Amino acid sequence: MPTLWSGRFGGDESNDLLRALGDSLEYDRRLYVEDIAGSRAHVRMLAGSDLITTEEMAAILQALDRVESEIEAGTFEFDSNDEDIHTAVERRVTELTPAGAKIHTGRSRNDQVAVDMRLFTRSAIDRITDLVHRLQGAMLWAAERSDSAVVPAYTHLQRAQPVTLGHYFLSHGWALQRDVERLADARHRANVSPLGAGAIAGTSLPIDVEATAAELGFDSVFENSIDAVGDRDFVAESLFCLALLGVHLSRIGEDIVLWSSSEFGYLTLDDRFSTGSSMMPQKKNPDVAELVRGKTGRLIGNLTGLLVALKGLPSGYNKDLQEDKEALFDSVDTISRIIPALAGTIDTATLNVDRMRDAALDPLLSATDLAEWLVKKGVPFRDAHGIVGALVQQSVSGDGDFVDLVRSSPYFGADAANIIGSMLRDSHGSGSPVNLDTQIERFRRTIGER
Repeated sequence: MPTLWSGRFGGDESNDLLRALGDSLEYDRRLYVEDIAGSRAHVRMLAGSDLITTEEMAAILQALDRVESEIEAGTFEFDSNDEDIHTAVERRVTELTPAGAKIHTGRSRNDQVAVDMRLFTRSAIDRITDLVHRLQGAMLWAAERSDSAVVPAYTHLQRAQPVTLGHYFLSHGWALQRDVERLADARHRANVSPLGAGAIAGTSLPIDVEATAAELGFDSVFENSIDAVGDRDFVAESLFCLALLGVHLSRIGEDIVLWSSSEFGYLTLDDRFSTGSSMMPQKKNPDVAELVRGKTGRLIGNLTGLLVALKGLPSGYNKDLQEDKEALFDSVDTISRIIPALAGTIDTATLNVDRMRDAALDPLLSATDLAEWLVKKGVPFRDAHGIVGALVQQSVSGDGDFVDLVRSSPYFGADAANIIGSMLRDSHGSGSPVNLDTQIERFRRTIGER
C-alpha cells in the first residue's frame, strides 16, 4: 500500500531502517478509541459543512464502527505498511467503503494526533483522579479507625513530638488532595480542541472547528494553528502532575518500609502485600512499598525526557513530538498500577498502636510543650528553650529521670510535670487529639466535594 505522501516521492520509497525508527504503531495502537472518536466527529462536521454527502458520512461512520469492533475483538489485521494507528484506521475504512478516501479532508495527521493525545490525556486524568480519591478514602478510613492512637512525628528522622495517628494519615491525604487539584488544572488545559489546525496553517475548506470541539466534549478550540500542532505542554504538565503524585506515593512507601521494620515495628504488613526471601525463611519484605518508591524514578524520568525532547524544537510540528506517547503511556500505566497496590497495603496492614504509643509518649518529646509552658509564664522562648534543653542534657547524661528533673526544677514543679505526654497543642491544624475529629470532618468534606 502506498504511503499517505507517496505522490511526492518517485520510485520505491520503502526504507526499512526509517520505518523501524519512525513507525509508532507498536505503541500508539492503544489510541484507536480516541482516533476513531475524533474521526467520527470530523466526518459529521464534513457532512454538516457540505464537504461530503450524507450518504458518504453514513458509509464512513459504519466503516469506523466496523474497524472499532474488529480491533476490540482482536480480528483487525494490521498491514505491514501501517505506520501508526491513524494510517491503519484510514486504510481499513477505505477498504470498507470508497467514501473512506474523503475521511482525511480538511485535516492532517498533525492535528489528528494532537486531538488523539488530548482525548487520551483527558480520560487518563479522570481515571487516575478516581484512583487517588480511593487512596484518599483509605487514608480517611485509617484515620477514623485510629481512635486515640498516637505516634511520634519525625523531623530529620528523629522523634520530634507526639501526634495522633489520624493526624499522620491525613498528612498524606492532604498532599494527595493537592495532586487531585493539580490534575484538574492540567485536565482543563488539555481539554482544548486542535482539530482544524491542519498541518500547521489551517485549511481553505469551510470546516467548523466549533462543531468537532463540541461533539468531542472539549471546553474550547485552539487560537493559533502553529501552536495547536506543536503544543505538547499538556503532556508535559500531566507528566509533572504524575511525577509529583509519584513523589508523594513514594514518601508513603518509604514510611511503610520504615514502619514495618523491626527497628520501628509500628505496623505489620499483610501476607498478600508482602514477599519472602529465597534464602532467609524469616523474611517478610515490603515489596509494594519499595516498588512504589522505585517506580517514581520512571515517572520523573519520563517528565525530564519529554522536556529535553521539547526544549530545542522549532515552531510547528516536528517528528520529535512522537516521543510524547511512550512517556505518557508509561507514566499513566505505572501510576495506575501502584496506587491500587499501595491502597491495598494500607487497608490490610495491622497497626501496632502499643509500640507507637510507647515511642510517642517518651517524656523527652514533651520538651517543646514545657518550653511553651514557661512562655505562658512570661519567659522569653529562647530562655525557655535553654532551660528545658539543660534538663534534657541532664537526663540523657544519666543524671536523673526527665520527669523527676522537671518536677524538682525551680522553673517547673509538679504542675509542669503533669503536662508531659498530655499533647496540649490545640492550634489550627496541629496534631493533638482535640483537633482530630474536626480535621477528619474537613477532610471528608473536601474529598466529597468533587
